[in-house]
Amino acid sequence: MIYFHIDKQGNAKYIYKQIYENLKKIILEHRIPKGEKLPSKRELAADLGVSINSVTNAYEQLLAEGYIYTIERKGYYIEDITDFDQQTNRTTKFPSELRESYTDEADWISLSHITTDISMFPFHEWLKSQQQAIQYHQKELAQISHPQGPFTVRKTISNMIAFTRGVICEPEQIVIGSGTQPLINQLMDLQPKNSKVAVENPGYSRLYRQLISKGLDVIPISLDYHGIDMEELEHADPDFLFITPSHQFPTGKIMPISRRIELLNWSTAEEDRYIVEDDYDSEFKYDTDNIPSLQSLDRSQRVIYTGTFSKTLLPSFRISYMVLPPNLLKLYREHYLDWIHGSNSLQLFALHYFIKNGEYKKHIRRMNKHYEEKRKKLVTKLQDRFKNKINIQDIPAGLHFLAHFHSAKSYHDIRRAAKQEKLELYTIQRFLLKEVDDISEDIQIVIGFANIKDDEIDEAVERLYRIIHL
Repeated sequence: MIYFHIDKQGNAKYIYKQIYENLKKIILEHRIPKGEKLPSKRELAADLGVSINSVTNAYEQLLAEGYIYTIERKGYYIEDITDFDQQTNRTTKFPSELRESYTDEADWISLSHITTDISMFPFHEWLKSQQQAIQYHQKELAQISHPQGPFTVRKTISNMIAFTRGVICEPEQIVIGSGTQPLINQLMDLQPKNSKVAVENPGYSRLYRQLISKGLDVIPISLDYHGIDMEELEHADPDFLFITPSHQFPTGKIMPISRRIELLNWSTAEEDRYIVEDDYDSEFKYDTDNIPSLQSLDRSQRVIYTGTFSKTLLPSFRISYMVLPPNLLKLYREHYLDWIHGSNSLQLFALHYFIKNGEYKKHIRRMNKHYEEKRKKLVTKLQDRFKNKINIQDIPAGLHFLAHFHSAKSYHDIRRAAKQEKLELYTIQRFLLKEVDDISEDIQIVIGFANIKDDEIDEAVERLYRIIHL
């Protein structure tokens, strides 16, 4: 006879679950031999004082998980289950170094370059675009998308970047992804493992670490006044060059036409050389029209163009894309023939209507004006407070600028003081890909202004002053 206690109080766990867990424990401890028949459902129900349905549900769960088996018209029997050979290694306490720290952001002010101003996002218009996506694309939403993303959306993006960035491409050349990082991973997986890649220094450190993690030979290339240093580049002789010519990150420099032509000539000097153009922050230009992309000048199909909607819409949307030259597109399709596209199709079709309805263009125009005013106000406040102790690289583009401060403090001191002052910021050290001295009379800070509120600017400047000089 099998017996164990069943808690039948109203707040007790489901009765069938208690039966299941007790029987499972008995089976795993081999208290009933393998092949032994279990009591009938009616018999066990009577012994435990529960309903037959509860016993039936427990038996069926044990059967589904392989603890018991059934013989038709005879009943349920104990399955032959092997003992665990694994040593007990599970600790009751989770390792402290793996715990994620939580910061109460209530009193923090952000000068981060990563965020955008959510208060200006047209949620009503976006919801309308989502409703259109649901109404007109139910068939597509019920299916797995093309490995490169829905053709309708790719066509919309190709038309948009042709008009706004001068990008020359067909919809078939576009690959949509859930962020730039997955797209770069896909691109690099197509290349030989011994490929050499070059990146800007200072530059996007997350990209640098990503490429290093893939086992590639990654070479940081210094910048001169016009952008990537051509002499260093020639000496490095990479197969791929990653650059941000429209608004270099983090310096904010805009690459002039002379250097762009030099780069394109460099790309065609050897076979299988490519430039990956990250059109970072290109949508935001405050004094002149947008500068055409490097890809628009490319006559030899050597530029891989990448763009994202993370800065123009919301970072959490994770919609990015790349434009592949035809020869790489062929290789991509061979490699990713059975790839299941990972982006949210509802979000992509909503983006399609958001652009088609003219809402995206209106939003960019509205945000350009808003960000320009915010940027001017912050720059003025900084110059008034720091006087001759600050030098701002005042390039009217993007959502951040680089500020130089005269200070005797080390970068370590700056980061520690920023934490104490609850001011989110990033120093240039975070983006330098070669080791430099921690102490410098020229402290460089990447100042983002997208997410700071107007009524926070004065307080942010005061906190920054205390960080630098007190």
